[in-house]
Amino acid sequence: MKGVREMENEQQMPMHDGVDNIVYVRSVKVDELPDDVQEQAAGLDHIYAVHNTEGDRLALVRDRQLAFIVARQNDMAPVSVH
Repeated sequence: MKGVREMENEQQMPMHDGVDNIVYVRSVKVDELPDDVQEQAAGLDHIYAVHNTEGDRLALVRDRQLAFIVARQNDMAPVSVH
C-alpha cells in the first residue's frame, strides 16, 4: 500500500554508531498530522513514526513492520514505544 509519505526516506535517515543508533517506533493518529500527510494517508486511522533519542521525527511509514525494516536498513536499533 503506497500513499503515506516517508518524511525522510531510508537514504536520508542519519546513521549513528553505538547507543546513538536507538530509534523509537510509535503509532500516530493520522488526524493529528498535518493536512498534506493526512491526504497521503487516506483510508488509514494511524501510521507509524520513527523518532531519534532527541525526539526528532525521522520518518512516517504505513505500518509497524515497515518502521522496523527502515530503521534496521539504516543501522538503527528500533524500540517500540507505547
